[in-house]
This record gives sequence, C-alpha cells and structure tokens, in this order.
Amino acid sequence: MEYLKKGQPQEEGATRQIRDAVSEILSAVEKEGIAAVRRYSEKFDGWNPQSFVVSEEEIRRAEESVEDELKEHIEFAKEQVQNFARLQRETLTDFEKQTLPGVVLGQKQIPVNAVGSYTPSGQYPMFASSIMTVAVAKVAGVKRVVAIAAPHRGEDGKPYGIYEPMLYTMASCGADQILCLGGVQALAAVAFGMEEVEPVDMIVGAGNAYVAEAKRQLFGEVGIDLLAGPTEIAIIADETAEPHLLAADLLGQAEHGPTSPAVLITTSREVGEETIREVDRWLEGDWPTKRMAGEAWRNHGEVILCESDEEMVKVSDEIAPEHLEVQTRDPEWFLERLTNYGSLFLGEHSTVAYSDKAIGTNHVLPTNRAARYTGGLWVGKFTKTVTYQKVSEEGTRQVAPAAAAISDGELMYGHALTCRIRQERAKQSPKPPL
Repeated sequence: MEYLKKGQPQEEGATRQIRDAVSEILSAVEKEGIAAVRRYSEKFDGWNPQSFVVSEEEIRRAEESVEDELKEHIEFAKEQVQNFARLQRETLTDFEKQTLPGVVLGQKQIPVNAVGSYTPSGQYPMFASSIMTVAVAKVAGVKRVVAIAAPHRGEDGKPYGIYEPMLYTMASCGADQILCLGGVQALAAVAFGMEEVEPVDMIVGAGNAYVAEAKRQLFGEVGIDLLAGPTEIAIIADETAEPHLLAADLLGQAEHGPTSPAVLITTSREVGEETIREVDRWLEGDWPTKRMAGEAWRNHGEVILCESDEEMVKVSDEIAPEHLEVQTRDPEWFLERLTNYGSLFLGEHSTVAYSDKAIGTNHVLPTNRAARYTGGLWVGKFTKTVTYQKVSEEGTRQVAPAAAAISDGELMYGHALTCRIRQERAKQSPKPPL
C-alpha cells in the first residue's frame, strides 16, 4: 500500500481541559439544579429565558414560518426513517420456549421509558438529526422523548430560540417535550432533571467534543447511544470510478468540520492522482463551505493506493470508517467481505448525503474506529431485550443439581442452598403420572 496523500494524525478526542470543564458543569448541575443550568446557559449561549421548555405557541409559530415545500420534504424523510425503523423493529422478536421438561425460557423487547434527544445546532442547524433520534425512538415505543437543541443565533448574533425548521421537525416527529438549551448543561439537565423536566433514562444524538465528553461522563447515570467524534468518510474505488464524483463526495462530507477525515482507497493510481487534482479544482471554485472542507482535506485527507481488491478490504476494515462508499465494478463483492463500517453506500448513485438526510437509514454512526465493535443508532438501541424464566418442580429436578454443584465450586454456598432447598422439595413432591 502507498499513500498518494497522507493526512495528519487525529488528536485526542477530549483534552484534559475539555474533561475538566465538562466535569465541573455536570457536578454543578447535579448539586444546584436549575440555578447552575441558567448560569452556564447564560455564560456559553447568552440564553436565560423564563422557561427553557418550548411552549405550544412557539411550536405553532415555527410551523407557520416553515415553507410548505420544505415541510413536504421533511415529511418524506420522516416517513422513510420511520419505515426503516419499523422494518428493523420487526426483527426484534419476543419468544417463549420450553428448553427442558419443566423449564420455560423467554425474552421480551421493552422500550426505554424516557429518552433525551440532542440535536446539534452550532455550525449547521442539523434538523435531519431530530428525525433520526426522535422519530426512531417513537417507533421503538419510547413513552417520553425530550428533544433538545441550543438557541439559534440571528443575523445580529443574538440567540432567539430553536431554529424554526428544527423546532418544527422535532414536534412533527412526536417529541413530548422540547428544550431550548445547549451543550453540557442541557445533557446534565435531562440526566439529573430540573424543574419542569423529569430525568430521562437515555441520551442520544451527536454533538461537539464537549457534548461527546458529557455523554461519556454521564454514562451509567443514564444510557447513551454511542460516543461520536468528528464525522468520517472513506471511499473504495477502482479504475471504473469517476474522480470528479469521488472528489465531490470527499469534500461533501469534509464540510462538517476541519477535523473530519476523508479517505480514498483505490487500486488505480490514475484515479487516485486525478481525484486529488479534482479536489483542488473544486476548492478553486466559489461555494459557501469550501473553506471548512478545504481545511479538513488539507489536514486529514488521504489517498491510499492498494495492489488488489483484497488489500482495499483489509485497509478499509483497519480504518473502520463511519461512512463507507464503494464505487467499483462489482460493489456486491465488497458487501460480502467488508466487516468494519458504520454504514455502507454501494454504487456511484449511493451517497452519504442520502443517508444523512432522507433515505431512511440512521445517520448517528460510530466514529474513531468504533465500527470495529458496534453499529450505529437504530430502533433496537431504544429497547431492552430482557429475559424471564418459568420453572416447575420437574424443572428444578433438571437444573438444581448442576446449579448447586457449580455454586459449591465457586464457594458461593448461599447460592447452592437456594438450589438444594428447592431440590429437596421437588424430591418430596410426587412426580406426575406419565
């Protein structure tokens, strides 16, 4: 393997300064409640309304402000995401089976009771993320979803509330309560509870390094979906790929931020070198987010030349990218062999942007090589697969001897006792006739 372009190594996701700052905020909100929430919201966002809970009147105003055409597109995206979540939900089954005479085992899928859904609204007001986290939670059966976003700033730089299309999306996806509150203090508020907001059981959604660190520190107090760093894209391409399109896809994802990796893995030197030139041509143009995308490409863009398709698979699985496009002669060959990715995009017509916004699959995905051991957010993340047992006297005759002996072997004599008491009772009880 040869690097036609090599990026800088990624820095540590959370510095000590970030960890300490997050810890301070979480501790203050846990101890002081709403007073600390107000203090930090004022400090970081200049936002300290009478209530952080968005009113029905504010939701109605947001709905009126969103153009009908955009509403139709939001509705389309919501329907696709909900439909895919329902299809996933059908794969989660309850069952009950007799595994031994007198032993019945089963499992149930129980939705989480309350979820906090955080939607990032800093550099970009990403209201599509509300669909991924609110609508999917509702399909799972979550009873209470608290949607959260920081106040959006107007042209004068002053905060005025949640970005109207985002607020409309949250409400239309079924959020039970909406908070206009940002950052670490927002996650702390829903994790510990405050005034009008009851604590939630789980927090989901992407955010900046402070939000990711807050989720890490809150894990255990609440559940989380995953820890997400800067977004990533990798593309596997052979000599049939179009460099102009490859360059567009790499830069399209790189516009998320200056630390977003964008990697091309190819068996064609010509395609690799021409893609680098195409990126430069794109960056010579005049488009609004080229500065952000250009910085990410210069610092973290890579082009890796491989000798074979098998080597491309190996390199890609080692990178374990969040988003992985395959633009080759035979994408199905790679579908059968790739193992580490957050979401896979097969063929030149499949782009990350479709999944990010409207196609139906969830865009909250693992980064920083976490795709080696987890997938992204899906309807199953909002449910708990729990088990249960039903045991009769005959079941005790089957299981008690082994359970008691293993307990003795582990020096857990209290466990053994509970088995043997039941075993003796079962011995004294007459066996039912055959």
